Amino acid sequence: MSRVLPPRATFDAEVPLIIIGAGAAGLCAALAAKEAGAEPIVIERDAVPAGSTALSAGLIPAAATRFQREKGIEDSAALFAEDIQRKAHGENDAALVDVVAREAGPTVEWLADAYGLPFDVIDNFNYPGHSAMRMHGLPTRSGAELIDRLRSAAEAADVTILSESRVETLFADEQGRMRGVELIRADGGRETIGCDALVLACNGYGGNAVLVRELIPEMADALYFGHPGNQGDAVLWGRALGAQLSHLSAYQGHGSVATPHNILITWAVVAEGGFQVNTQGRRFSNETHGYSEQAAEVLRQPGEIAFDVFDARIADIARQFEDFRAAEKGGALLTADTLDELAARMRVPAEALLAEYNETEELKARNGTDRFGREFSDKQALKPPFHAVKVTGALFHTQGGLVVNSDACVRRADGSLFPNLFAAGGAAAGVSGNTAAGYLSGNGLLTATTLGRLAGTAAARQVATNRPG
Repeated sequence: MSRVLPPRATFDAEVPLIIIGAGAAGLCAALAAKEAGAEPIVIERDAVPAGSTALSAGLIPAAATRFQREKGIEDSAALFAEDIQRKAHGENDAALVDVVAREAGPTVEWLADAYGLPFDVIDNFNYPGHSAMRMHGLPTRSGAELIDRLRSAAEAADVTILSESRVETLFADEQGRMRGVELIRADGGRETIGCDALVLACNGYGGNAVLVRELIPEMADALYFGHPGNQGDAVLWGRALGAQLSHLSAYQGHGSVATPHNILITWAVVAEGGFQVNTQGRRFSNETHGYSEQAAEVLRQPGEIAFDVFDARIADIARQFEDFRAAEKGGALLTADTLDELAARMRVPAEALLAEYNETEELKARNGTDRFGREFSDKQALKPPFHAVKVTGALFHTQGGLVVNSDACVRRADGSLFPNLFAAGGAAAGVSGNTAAGYLSGNGLLTATTLGRLAGTAAARQVATNRPG
C-alpha cells in the first residue's frame, strides 16, 4: 500500500539522496547525481533491474547528435519539438517539450562518452511522425541491452542499488519536504532511511488494474505488456501529497505484439510498406498514424487480433531487432511464395487479402493515398516471398503522472514546487498529451533518460544546499 506519513523522529539510516526505481530513469538519475557530487542509493523491487526499459526496443530519439551528423542526417531540437507537439496535438507542456527535445541529444552523447554505450542511429527506416531519422539504439536494438549497460555503468561508478526492496511509505513534513522512506525487503524485514532529496523513478500504473480501469477504461481488458511492478506508486503518493497530476489518460500501446508468442514485432514491418488485415482479410485503419494508437484499433477487430503482412525485404530490415529474431525463431512468421498460400496459412479469405494487396500496390505505383488517409510510396512495393504475423494490441506503459518543471522537480497542485521531490520516467507526466494517439515513437525512453539525468543533477544540487557549512 503506497502511503505518506509524517516524519519519524529518527531513521534506521540516513543518506543524501534516494532514488526509487532502477530503470532507465533511475539509473540515469543515479549516474548524473554521482557525477554532481551526491551519493545516491537506488531502491529497486526486482532482484535485477529491468522494468519497462527491458521490455522495449531500447531506442532513444534525440536530435542534432554527432551520430546523426556522421551519417549526414540533418536535424534540430526545434524540429524534434515540433514533431512531438504535432503528434500530441499541442496538448502537452510546450516548455517541457522544448527541454527534453533540447537535452535528449546531450543525454545520448553523455551516455556514450562517459559510460561507453555504443549508440548508432537507425538509418534504414524511419518511425511515423519523426521528420528525421533520430532513433538511437544499441547493437542488439533491445531494451535489455540498454538496462544491462546502464546497470553496469552504475555498478562501475559505485552506485548503491538495494535490490529486492520495495518502498511502501514516504515520510514528508507539513511543508512537503521529503524526509525519508520505509522499505520492505524480500524477507519481510523493514527499514527506514532518511534523505535530503528524493527522486521517484518507479514508472507508471499499467500493472495496476484498478487504476487502468479508472483512468484508461479502453485498455482495461487489454493484454498488459509492461512490467508487473508498475503499480502506480508515484500517482498514489502524488495524490496523498497534493501534487499536480496530468495526462493520466495517456499511454503507450502497441498494435503489433505476436500472439500467442507475446513478442513485440517492430513497427518497421508496417512503416516500410507492409499493412495490417483482420481475420476477414480486410485492412481497417491508417497503420502509419502510429503503433501506439494502433493497439486500440487492433483490439476492435474480431477476436482482438490482426495480421502484419510484409515481404522478405522488410523482414531483412526487421531482423536487426532481437525481438523479431526471437519471434521468427519461435515460429511466429508465416511465409509463402503466393498470397493465396499466405492467406491459407493465415486462415483468412484469399480474395479479400489479394484485393487489399492489389489496392495498396496500385497506390504505391502512383504514390497515392488510400481510403484511410495513408500515403504510399513507390519505393515500398511488396514482392514474394511474403510474410505474415498474427498480432494483438497491448498496453505497454502509461504516460501520465506527476507534473515536473525543467529540472524534473515536482509541482504541487497550486503550481508551486516541492522543495526536494523530483520525478522522471513513468512517474512523471510525459510529453504525449492526453491519449495514446499523442505518443510519438520513443517518447517513453526520451523522458526516462533525459528527465532522469536532469533529476539527478538537480537533486544533487538540492543535497548540496543541505550540507553543513
